[in-house]
Amino acid sequence: MRGRNLKGLETALGYHFKSRALLDRALTHASTRTEKKPVDDNERLEFLGDRVLGLTIAELLLELDPVASEGALARRFNRLVRKDACAHIGRNLDLGTALKLSASEEESGGRDKDTILADAVEALLAAIFQEAGFPVVREVVRRLWTPLLSGLPETATDPKSALQEWAQGQGKALPVYIEISREGPDHAPRFTTEVQISGLKPARGIGASKRIAEQAAATAVLGREGVLGKNK
Repeated sequence: MRGRNLKGLETALGYHFKSRALLDRALTHASTRTEKKPVDDNERLEFLGDRVLGLTIAELLLELDPVASEGALARRFNRLVRKDACAHIGRNLDLGTALKLSASEEESGGRDKDTILADAVEALLAAIFQEAGFPVVREVVRRLWTPLLSGLPETATDPKSALQEWAQGQGKALPVYIEISREGPDHAPRFTTEVQISGLKPARGIGASKRIAEQAAATAVLGREGVLGKNK
């Protein structure tokens, strides 16, 4: 059965591997590794594939929109390379049926877990890169990811998401939210939250819930850094 799944996967990829061992490694999850049975899993390939994907998507976005700002490009880039986007590609490829998992991981639904699918997609890209080179894997990425471009939103759905995407685009650490205080009665609380990003001055927000206070803090940073209004 898995042999037929591999053929279908290669057809969906638009690439047929010369090395079956390399393809097998790209599809082997780390859960199959044990002290008594070491295996050549896909973790190292996933590391390489993440970089291959990033370079290809960055090149594609620059090509498609030569006038977009760095901020707009960073937001689009982050949406296209994050785990849920890669997992979406994996499901389109029916990748789950071709994976090699431990029995316990399979029983827990591993064939449809976002993280496992996303990592395997990146491992496949690395395997293609190693076997055929960058021009070939670039065309595979462009064909698979192009359908995601049409529905790509221009702005993040909320200030926290916008701040996270901006921070990643700037090469900074992810924002950390710290509750500073909680005041008022239970039926009308008032939260003060501070958001911290390494290398930046912290900012605080106040709200009737932790979430609202965090959103307010994120908005404060976005406004201070001049990010708001730079979606185009």
